[in-house]
Amino acid sequence: MSDIVKETISMKNGRTIIIETGRLAKQADGSVIVRVKNTMLLATVVVSNEKKNEVNFLPLTVDYREKYSAGGKIPGGFLKREGRPSDEEILTMRLVDRVLRPTFSDSFKNEIQIMISLLSYDQTVLPDGLAGLAASAALSVAGIPFNGPISEIRIIRLNGKFIINPSLDQLRGADIDLIVGASNNSIIMIEGEMKEIKENEFLETIIEAHQAIKLQIEAQIRLVNRLSKNRIFFFEDLKNQEKEMLEKELFLFSYEKIKKIYQNFLDKKNRFIQEKIVLNDFKKKFLTEKEENAENKEIIVDQYFEEIKKKITRNLILEKGIRLDGRTNKQIRSISGSVDYLPGVHGSALFSRGETQSLTTVTLGSSLDANRIDNVIMENQEKFYLHYNFPPFSTGEIRSIRGVSRREIGHGNLAQRALKNIIPNNPYTIRVVSDILESNGSSSMATVCAASLALMDAGIPIKNPVSGIAMGLFMENEKKVIISDIMGEEDHFGDLDFKITGTKYGITACQMDVKKMEGVTYDLLNQILMQALEGRTFILKKMLEIFPECRKKMKPHAPKIYTFNIPKDFIGSVIGPGGKVIQEIQSCTNTNILIEEKGNLGYIEIIGKDNEKIEKAIKKIKQIAFVPELGKVYKAKVKSIKDFGAFVEISKGVEGLLHISEIGWKRLNNIEEELHIGDIIHVKFMGMDEKNKKMKLSRKVLLPRPRPGTEKK
Repeated sequence: MSDIVKETISMKNGRTIIIETGRLAKQADGSVIVRVKNTMLLATVVVSNEKKNEVNFLPLTVDYREKYSAGGKIPGGFLKREGRPSDEEILTMRLVDRVLRPTFSDSFKNEIQIMISLLSYDQTVLPDGLAGLAASAALSVAGIPFNGPISEIRIIRLNGKFIINPSLDQLRGADIDLIVGASNNSIIMIEGEMKEIKENEFLETIIEAHQAIKLQIEAQIRLVNRLSKNRIFFFEDLKNQEKEMLEKELFLFSYEKIKKIYQNFLDKKNRFIQEKIVLNDFKKKFLTEKEENAENKEIIVDQYFEEIKKKITRNLILEKGIRLDGRTNKQIRSISGSVDYLPGVHGSALFSRGETQSLTTVTLGSSLDANRIDNVIMENQEKFYLHYNFPPFSTGEIRSIRGVSRREIGHGNLAQRALKNIIPNNPYTIRVVSDILESNGSSSMATVCAASLALMDAGIPIKNPVSGIAMGLFMENEKKVIISDIMGEEDHFGDLDFKITGTKYGITACQMDVKKMEGVTYDLLNQILMQALEGRTFILKKMLEIFPECRKKMKPHAPKIYTFNIPKDFIGSVIGPGGKVIQEIQSCTNTNILIEEKGNLGYIEIIGKDNEKIEKAIKKIKQIAFVPELGKVYKAKVKSIKDFGAFVEISKGVEGLLHISEIGWKRLNNIEEELHIGDIIHVKFMGMDEKNKKMKLSRKVLLPRPRPGTEKK
């Protein structure tokens, strides 16, 4: 226990964050516990000592899991154990991966696995804002070389005040909700949603977040400095003479050829074909299958060929201001689209921007179709959700189809967050599906634009249409070039990818990833935001040229939903014994009826396609659950006559006594002098008799009062 080392971070809000190492998982290369109140995360890291030279990327795996026991729950389902990760867990994995990946050098090819587990959950502290801190601390104590420490926090604005690492309840009322990742000197990653805020408010939030992150980085440095045993890993990037010669030959053979191809401004497919011809010509000339280490040499050639393409792309943009398709820095690709493209669906839109195309559909359903979320953190029902699909043909590739990828979940979540706050209160469950049919960058932003148009086509009166744009940045020494509406290569070879969505009134969501840590200052972020505003406004204008306003009526084949409440006491009567009554109503009206108890009321939801049949179902239910209104006049039918009055029916199955004294102004010896069975009369509901809880009805108050002295005539 003497090896346990702790550091405490004191936050502005009075909370403390404790980082501890040396107690748990000591056989991992690095492990830490991060604790805020009763929320505890364990992060471990293990690194391989062998390089994976056959890959051209960092072999980093981040895994985040929430133990059900952390929230005092038992997993649902048959097996009663944690299974595949939920969408929420996958989104947290992506957040950590995206902030850590840029911190490693390009030459680092050793496999790293980071595992983060939620061990204990306090409902006042959400864990996703602590996962990045835990992962960075584990890397730091392991002595793995990376440009850290870094950290991440979740920051919200609630009633004009910033809150770091909020609770789920606080989240619901916030108008800004961001997760920000940063080093001491630079913002690396941003993701979140907002309720139409201005650019200066966004920047103010980032600055506030960065100040809190710096405190967490300082604590990690103190923790590492206190460790008695700090393992240092040495990873050498060894280059042999043969590899250097091969790279030199490839450079001399292909550089000018590729540069010429790029200056011809070809479309993506033809550019790829021309690149492939150059690469294959080199392999035929310099590589043979029988040659020793032929396979390894081909890997080296393929990897360095990507470096050459990157070098040319960057030089053209930074030195000559030339983009691969000939656009200027601020120019948006050509935009086209249409709505109602698919006649059989409830709403659809086809949106194309350059070589990126989204076909998006809207499907309307009932509360039974809500997306149910049941995990350690929350139990919720989403009545608006968006799914994003990225099939391999969209980029002209053949790829194994193995379920939904992490990328698809992440892009779908971004588009959903961009739109969720402009969806009006309505009884429908709304499912949006974006199928990317063609992709050359910014497919998630094309999804946002297409989804806005599809919602308008479905007749959903969204508050304001949302457009989206992906911004890029190229930096070299002191030179910085911001580009709007980036293509795939500009994203791949650039230093930043910043997706921003918003209405004409403000930003609704964003996602930023930095690939070069140095140089992204607050001032530069502000410049990107202002250029993005110009681009978003242009795209929104083009969208409204495609479809200027929301459809006034939903399409004939779209379901109609009517909701109303009845007193809770009538729920049983509406359902009937064994569900007989409600089944009969559904059968004769061709509707689906849902009943849910909410407090002292029964919430009724009727779904159908024919308005007349829905009205018929409503009438039948209201007859069963009839509650007379004080002072209202009802048409009544005389059902039976007694010596003391007449029983009249004011609604189907609802009878009340019209006392003999309330039939009229003149005195009656026999009720049949005035009324007969089957007569239709009007009566006024005067309230309930407090003694016997029966209705008090009057016909007399509706008749003209006779002159004094004539009552007995």
